[in-house]
Amino acid sequence: MTPIAGAAERGPSSHAAASGTLEEPQVRAMFDRIAKVYDVMNSVMTAGLHHRWRERAMDLAAVGPGSKVLDVATGTGDLAIEAARRVGPTGEVIGSDFSEEMLAGARRKQTPIPIPFEWGNALELGYETDRFDAATVGFGARNFSDLDQGLREMTRVVKPGGRVVVLEITTPQKPPLSTFYEAWFDKLVPLLGRFDEAYTYLPASVKRFPGPHDLAAKLAGAGLEHVRYLVTAGGIIAIHVGEKPAPAGGPG
Repeated sequence: MTPIAGAAERGPSSHAAASGTLEEPQVRAMFDRIAKVYDVMNSVMTAGLHHRWRERAMDLAAVGPGSKVLDVATGTGDLAIEAARRVGPTGEVIGSDFSEEMLAGARRKQTPIPIPFEWGNALELGYETDRFDAATVGFGARNFSDLDQGLREMTRVVKPGGRVVVLEITTPQKPPLSTFYEAWFDKLVPLLGRFDEAYTYLPASVKRFPGPHDLAAKLAGAGLEHVRYLVTAGGIIAIHVGEKPAPAGGPG
């Protein structure tokens, strides 16, 4: 992995990065910097398993031919591309992100159907209410500067009966995986922080992100029902899904 820039050239303080909480402009600038190595970094940090986790997330989205999907904080587009495989040429997939450099990486990839990769802020999505069959976010929710607002926006843009899916890294609670996780994610990966604060920020952002039970409560608080989640990969990955209810007084 190639160093990106000298530490003195970057804005976020090491303390802020280590806390896992950066201001929105700092997060955007960070992802712009690391866009060219983001896919490699994902593979290193997840031992190459992130594609399988995206497949499982899209299973929970329950989309198929003709479905419309919005992938929020799409990054370099891998979850949107998995959605495109499911919806086919009669469907629609849009990938949205606030980092232009990440979007540029997504646009360079071959996709099963044309995917518009569009600039957008997860806290104020520029799409009409009740448009999509599913809204997804993979490894991006912990970067929302206001998680509750981001989840409310994802809920707003899906149709009644549509699903919101959140795929995130979580902290395993039991050994031996918790021991390995601490050595790998808390010690080895942050050493790369000498090259870029992103390697310090990303593990720290996982530690301060709500655990599976608390995140499920936030999805319910955003207006979703039938919220459930699965924890996989030995406790490292949590995938949440909830359904948007029909409006009060509606059919059924």
